[in-house]
Amino acid sequence: MAFRGPRVWLWRWRRNPLKRRSDTVEAWVMLGAWVLTVVCGVLAGWTAARSVEQGLARERAEWRPVAGRLTERAPGRAAAHSGERVWAEAGWTGPDGSARTGQVGVAPGSAAGTAVTVWTDRRGRLVTEPATAAQARVRASLVGGLAGVTVGVLPCAGGRYLRGRLERRRIERWAVEWALFDAVRGRPAG
Repeated sequence: MAFRGPRVWLWRWRRNPLKRRSDTVEAWVMLGAWVLTVVCGVLAGWTAARSVEQGLARERAEWRPVAGRLTERAPGRAAAHSGERVWAEAGWTGPDGSARTGQVGVAPGSAAGTAVTVWTDRRGRLVTEPATAAQARVRASLVGGLAGVTVGVLPCAGGRYLRGRLERRRIERWAVEWALFDAVRGRPAG
């Protein structure tokens, strides 16, 4: 059984007579890139998720359901429990007492005068139904995760680019040193 020596955890920082300054620089560049990747990704994801969740909570607080009525017959034929929705013109009264109209999703074939629920903002403008708290959490998580990954890619890619540059530089130096070594030993350059 061969003895391999103690296992070194931070192998890039260990003492080694063959280690060059470029090895240490590369180690620090990669450590910095990984730290920035994690920190930037987490902060961006958390900030984006919080912003989305706050925006959706504000919508839930400000948007209100209003009773309205269809002003025309909805297109299509009524289908029992199909879940299909079509757009039809509906009317409602705004917060200032004025009559408002707009397109709302209803079951096909709904008759004119059918009661519908219309969602409006503070000014009485037509809006979509706000997301529930559970839907808001899912959306915020997805947006936060996407933002975190997107932002985290930047320092990671930058670190990989710098590492590639350091690697090319190291290979060029090795070529020069091997040429010098060959010259000292009397071999023609290869």
